[in-house]
Amino acid sequence: MTMRRIAALLGAVAALWFAAAPTAAADPLDYVVHSEQVAVGPYPVTVGFTVWPLRAMQSLDFTFEPVGGIAGKSGTLTEIAPDGREETDRLARHPRNRDVWGLDVRSLDASGTWTLRFTIDGPQGQGTGELTVDVLKQPGPPLPLSWAIGLIPLTLAVVFFGVVWLRTGRSRVPQSGQ
Repeated sequence: MTMRRIAALLGAVAALWFAAAPTAAADPLDYVVHSEQVAVGPYPVTVGFTVWPLRAMQSLDFTFEPVGGIAGKSGTLTEIAPDGREETDRLARHPRNRDVWGLDVRSLDASGTWTLRFTIDGPQGQGTGELTVDVLKQPGPPLPLSWAIGLIPLTLAVVFFGVVWLRTGRSRVPQSGQ
């Protein structure tokens, strides 16, 4: 490699290093704007939300922090939708705050009353608890209207290229012998 390439590579690495430093140094709990307390058997749990009030189809983070931390504990979270659908997931560490459990960039897909059911296994045995949260309607215009507006540029591009293709015609390949 030439000296220029080595210098460029080192410059790129340094730029990435310094660009990522503020993110790595940020306090991960600054973004929790609302919290609720849930008794999950013998384990009190603080549920944190990055957006409040909750709205359907709006991305947010959830954090779940049992008193005494998550060491030596495991559990599941069951999300029960207003229509009765259930989805159960294992409680996992939040990607930006490894000291608590959490969900990263999650949205609830329907408005109404949702139930979050927690089951925790730990040194004091198993516990179950529920938190009900009201989810408001989706912000902004209805989804079909949003999609229709968003697809206008694609439709115009397809029409444009179709007209260009029709006006220029197919490329003609000369046949042999003519």
